[in-house]
Amino acid sequence: MSFRRKIEQEIREHGPIPFSRYMAMCLYDPALGFYSRNAEQFGKAGDFYTSSDVHAVYGRLLARQFEEMWRVLDRPSEIEIVEFGPGRGLFAQDVLDWSEKKFPEFFAAQHYRLVESSPSLRTKLQQTLQRHIEVGKASLGNEADTDPAARASQGRKTPDLATPTIVFANEFFDALPVEIISAEGQLHVDGKDGKFIETFLPPTPEALQYLDQYSVHPEPGERVEASLESLHAMNRICASLRRGFIIAVDYGYSRAEQLEGRHRDTVMTYRQHSASPNPYEAPGEQDITAHVNFTALAATAENNGLQPQPLLTQSQFLMGIGEATQFADAFAECRLPQEHAKVALQLKHLVTPSGMGETFHVLVASKNVDPARVSALSGLSFAKSRL
Repeated sequence: MSFRRKIEQEIREHGPIPFSRYMAMCLYDPALGFYSRNAEQFGKAGDFYTSSDVHAVYGRLLARQFEEMWRVLDRPSEIEIVEFGPGRGLFAQDVLDWSEKKFPEFFAAQHYRLVESSPSLRTKLQQTLQRHIEVGKASLGNEADTDPAARASQGRKTPDLATPTIVFANEFFDALPVEIISAEGQLHVDGKDGKFIETFLPPTPEALQYLDQYSVHPEPGERVEASLESLHAMNRICASLRRGFIIAVDYGYSRAEQLEGRHRDTVMTYRQHSASPNPYEAPGEQDITAHVNFTALAATAENNGLQPQPLLTQSQFLMGIGEATQFADAFAECRLPQEHAKVALQLKHLVTPSGMGETFHVLVASKNVDPARVSALSGLSFAKSRL
């Protein structure tokens, strides 16, 4: 049975399905979902790439920030780094390798856990991080931890993070299923004559409450997303964290920006680096994303006893970390002028507005950590309130 027919069968059996269910099936179906099919979606040869695909300096700079956070936590003998949605493991590899080389005391204390649901990506992670996994420095989260849809729908909890912990989520929340709300109602997906069609039903109370608290109600002719799953995921992550930090990096917006009329109808698909607003064109063969509502994430963190910091751009965050060393982490292994020039261009892509620097935002939240020491973190030195 083709994946399209599998979705059509569910519609025949249960009626029109919420867009969030359609998106969850397209991305996370165990056999045919986009993230389950293979591990080659990432990188410049795949459908999209992340900051870690640009250059190892991204992981090196974050390793430097993680080490600083470890010191702020009073240098515990054990610290857990937990990455949600680690993809092929390039970021984890860069963090572990650079920590081992530059921050040996921090490296001795850390254990890196990768939370990933895709069987093909888990296999890739085993290959990428084989050396660190074999010696116990890294491990994969078990299946009960990894499926975001399962955690929300079945009440599964992430493990208790009693050890001081840094949770890192890079382009994790943008891939969680969303509801789409228009002036006509809440979007559902139906089938007719072998095609998917859109229909609208009355919004659920939970979706309306989300719009009231964190978003805006759509004007006629426009759509907005209600990312209920991101709140569920953030609630579970926060509830498990006893002491430490959460760092979420993604493209997104604040409610204030939505009130200005921006960031509405942000659902997009990506296939072989081509963007399209049509999520029905190739189910299971294209990534589906929606911009992240950072106001909602920050409020959820605060409701769970965390202290969110003012929202940063990726440029502000990375510039803050790299300023003191003049980005020595980027150029440490350059031997020839042409190597230095190439790395400079890659770094520019990560931090400048014309690259990823202003597109991506960074939310940092802490729990049971001295606020004065948190605010002094290098990555927060260029902070300005955007929430």
